[in-house]
Amino acid sequence: MAQHTAPDDPAPCPASETSTTRRLIKQAALTVVLLSVVAVEPVVAQDNAVCSADNLPSMIEGFFQLTTALGIVGLVVVWQADSLLEMFTIDREQKERFKRHKRSAMKSAVVLVVLGPLYTVAGSMMSLPLAECVNLVPW
Repeated sequence: MAQHTAPDDPAPCPASETSTTRRLIKQAALTVVLLSVVAVEPVVAQDNAVCSADNLPSMIEGFFQLTTALGIVGLVVVWQADSLLEMFTIDREQKERFKRHKRSAMKSAVVLVVLGPLYTVAGSMMSLPLAECVNLVPW
């Protein structure tokens, strides 16, 4: 029986296939650019929909303040639990894991607290629409 095997060196693509592929890629890129300009233009032309809504900015601010407060409470709970478990742990390796976990929780809380004011300041500097009417500073 004769077995058919695939050649080790595939035949190179003819020049016509390469130019056709390049032309198709250029057409696809041009189509994407044109569609994105046409699709984005109506959104850019609108006034700030978030700021013009009745209660939406205050709801966003309240949600951000609530989640920040819950994150800080979560940090306190995790910190206290890790400290309590660390007191009753004899193994040095486990104590190091608890310390790493506490540091990780602290980093997360710092990011949570810094993110809102950073967005408010940077967003107003970059003229982002949400930063103009929503204050994300949790205090």
